[in-house]
Amino acid sequence: MLTPSLRTTVTSVALLSVIFGSWSTCGIARAEEDSACPWPQWRGPTRDGIVSGSCWPDSLSEEALHEAWRVELGPSYSGPIVTSEHVIVTETVDKKSESVRAFDRRTGEGVWRVSWPGAMSVPFFAKANGDWFRSTPACDGEHIFVAGMRDVLVCLRVDTGQELWRTDITTIPGGSLESFGFVCSPLIDGDGVIVQTGAGIVRLEKRTGVIQWRVETDDGGMSGGAFSSPVTATLQGKRQLVVQTREQLQGRDVQSGNLLWSIDIPAFRGMNILTPTVLDDRIFTSSYGGGSFMVDVKTDGNNWTAELLWENKIEGYMSSPIVRNGFIYLHLRNQRLTCLDAETGKEQWRSKPFGKYLSMLVHDDEILALDERGELLLFQANPTAFELLQRRQISESPTWSYLGMTTNNLFLRELNGLVCYRRSQDGND
Repeated sequence: MLTPSLRTTVTSVALLSVIFGSWSTCGIARAEEDSACPWPQWRGPTRDGIVSGSCWPDSLSEEALHEAWRVELGPSYSGPIVTSEHVIVTETVDKKSESVRAFDRRTGEGVWRVSWPGAMSVPFFAKANGDWFRSTPACDGEHIFVAGMRDVLVCLRVDTGQELWRTDITTIPGGSLESFGFVCSPLIDGDGVIVQTGAGIVRLEKRTGVIQWRVETDDGGMSGGAFSSPVTATLQGKRQLVVQTREQLQGRDVQSGNLLWSIDIPAFRGMNILTPTVLDDRIFTSSYGGGSFMVDVKTDGNNWTAELLWENKIEGYMSSPIVRNGFIYLHLRNQRLTCLDAETGKEQWRSKPFGKYLSMLVHDDEILALDERGELLLFQANPTAFELLQRRQISESPTWSYLGMTTNNLFLRELNGLVCYRRSQDGND
């Protein structure tokens, strides 16, 4: 059974008033503001879209949330990384090279830029989504780990951009260039960094780039590589790597890579894209052409098993879900939002269509979402009905990247630019 707290019914609240400069004061901790990297990776500090200790916008109005600065960039789908001083983003330049750029997070002024040859061409049927960066970097406060499209992992100094090492994963025996490029966003774990690539699942030493282990090699081609980004979680008392391959959901020993458990996840052409979502000792995922699945992980102390707790035909696609109070908020292949009971898989409601993709963050009982058409949505995490609080057309450019947030700022990576939105009553960051 899920814990009682996960079964708490969310109480509906009235529509929030639009007040000049209004943001919720969420018990802001200076520890976050002083952190070396307050927004360090894909989907935020805990890799699940949960925002804690930050201000949260009560209003999406232009008066309350204004544009502080904007810079023009080459195209990318990478989300921003925010350090104590900088905002770091990637770009593809002239379809020939890749760059990593750092900007002063207060002013938007350029700080450093590093470039290398590395662009690639994706298959013709994926051309509509471009040939540019997919992966969001990861930061430990001193280093930033960047996955270039051609399966090259590069480690840079955060303060200067100096390259410390690079590992071309295609040169690993049995490795191959992914047809769709390096999609997985790196995961930092202690002294290592973990990725899924055309060479399988790989853990590299963070300091040197030396490979510590590699598992799950594949045959390359259209079925090779991976779309999903892994997470770490403690299941049944053991900390492990939870990873979604093109065919399976797996749990692996994070230090050795040894397989603990696995379960098949059907998907059209292996399009398992979502980041696994962990709820206690259970894991949720949803696939294009496969449906939605809740997996229960068990162990007797020696042997591990993964059993299907429930499944349905509801199809997620590219947008990783948000979990709140025992309910899963999932953006679907048909562009609608749905709410699923995590205990049973029962659908609670379904919204009208929005965009093809949603970048979602949650704080308390509110969800902030950005669709790929540049519309910012604020809605209630309410299992009884879809309750849209506010909406704002915040960009006229495609916005496929994940949002970044710090105490007073919302960072939005448009396809061809980076924008900082700041609460109007406070000029600080």
